[in-house]
Parts: sequence; C-alpha cells; structure tokens
Amino acid sequence: MPELPEVETIVRRLMRGAPVERGLPVYPPPVGHSITCVWTDWPRAAYPSAQVIMRNLPGHSIESITRRGKYIVFSLSPCHRPKRSLGVTLSPSQAKGFGLRPKLGRHLLIHLKMSGRLDVLAAETPRDKHVHFAFTLDNGYELRFNDTRKFGRVYLVDDPSEITGKLGPEPLEAEFTLKAFRQLMESKSGALKPLLLDQTFIAGIGNIYADEALWRAKLHPLRRAASLKPDEVAALYRGIRQALSDGIRHEGSTIDWVYPEGNHQNYFCVYGRTDEPCRRCGSAIRRIVVGQRSTHYCPRCQRLGLHQKKTRA
Repeated sequence: MPELPEVETIVRRLMRGAPVERGLPVYPPPVGHSITCVWTDWPRAAYPSAQVIMRNLPGHSIESITRRGKYIVFSLSPCHRPKRSLGVTLSPSQAKGFGLRPKLGRHLLIHLKMSGRLDVLAAETPRDKHVHFAFTLDNGYELRFNDTRKFGRVYLVDDPSEITGKLGPEPLEAEFTLKAFRQLMESKSGALKPLLLDQTFIAGIGNIYADEALWRAKLHPLRRAASLKPDEVAALYRGIRQALSDGIRHEGSTIDWVYPEGNHQNYFCVYGRTDEPCRRCGSAIRRIVVGQRSTHYCPRCQRLGLHQKKTRA
C-alpha cells in the first residue's frame, strides 16, 4: 500500500504534470480545470454513492491537490451553474436532494489502498481495463483511477474531516514537535510496531516506514511504548521524521507494479533485507511477523529488553 512518501510524491507530480510512470506523456496539471463528467464501472468504491458523485461533481473546478495521511485531497471551487453528467441536468433544488449543497465547495478524496494509482491522460487514450473511475476535465484530459484489486475508495464530501477526522497528526508538519510526540506517547503502552501502524496515532506511516523508523531509533518492534526512556522517545521521533523525509526525497518506494517510479527501495536499511547485513553493525537482518505484518529489524542494534523477554515467555 502506498504510504505517506508515495502519496506525497503522487500529489507533487499531479501538481506539476509529471506522469507516475516512465514513458507516459507529461500533461497539463489538473489544478484550475473543471470536471465535466464522471465515469465509473465500480460504484461500490464510491461514497456516499456513485450516483451522488456523478451528478454533483461535474461543474466544479480543482483548486488544489493536497494530502492528509494516505488520502489524496482535491479541493474544489464552488459550482454556480446547473450540473451536467451523463445527459442529466440538475437544478440547485434537485442537487440538494442528493445530499450535497450545490453552491458550496466540495472535497474529492481518493484512497489508493493496495493497488490504486492516478494517471492523467488525453481523453481519447483508450482506458486500461483496470481503470474504474475517470474524471473528464475541460481541457480534453482525464484523471483516471486505476485499481487492479479494487480496494481503493473515492469520496465526495463537503468537509474532509468527515473522512479524515479520526486520523492522528501529520508527522512532518511543524506542529508535530517533540513535545507533542511525548504527549502522544504518554498514554500508550502497547508494542511499538502496531502503534506506528495505527492511523489514529500518527497519520501516514505504513509497514515500510515503521520498520525504517524503528531501525533509525535503535528500537525493537516489540518494545512496549511505556518502557521507553525520554531519550528513546526522542530517538523515535527523529527516526519517524527522518524515515519519511528520506522516502519523499527519493520519491517513494517501488516494490511492485503499483508505484513504478520510486527510488527509495534502493536505500532501505531493514525493510525487505532479511539475512542481509545491517548497514550500521553488519549483523544479519531478521524477519518476524508482528500483528500479521512482515517486520524487519537488526538483532544487535534493536535489542529487546530482558524484562520484556521474560514477559513474552
């Protein structure tokens, strides 16, 4: 699943018109262009429903593209004219009947889940069989949501917090200080790896960057949060920010066909490096399963405290 660095890279590429895959043409950035039509063949991925999105979204223009956690957020300008989609024209009163106020701005959110990707291509370009949403723009291009496994989701809401309200803080924002992180950790007692994967704790961290952050902090994935000393909390804070920043600097990680243009996989310290030497001490990297997730760590750099070993036994 694309994590914070991959989603952030996708947002930045959309903003500058850069394709997600080598060989695809550059395109005019979608910002500033209106959505004229919506097509889908997978309505169950839509919230509140495909019908609501198809009838209410056309007519709005894209004002900005940002990220919240692993969500891509399209902020839309107010629509001041009747909406047209699939030959249907709605008056403002009719549009209101579909659950959305017609003259207020909207937010279109897309979660890529396991296999989603976004492409912007000329509308006449044949759609791949795995394209399940297409948003036609007024410049002759389409924003296409390609999702092989069909786990992705598309949301149209007035307030994005309706979808993202339960997410934890953004770990790279200025407001995410060491003091704020210490306060988050005060009430936590569980193992570190599942805690970092909890999106209500911190938004955007997934399996790859949790492993990478813990390696940088020299903390075992099974260490209990309550057992950390103040300097270890600080080390984890720095490890999280460093791992995510490095991922963004290398434009994300490529581990399958879903996200093909990342480079950070060439700089992994532990993730996916089972039995390879630790980049810090040379010990063989080990793999365990924590909470049904593949987990990688260095047995020398990331030791588990003796008191925790006894507890596990």
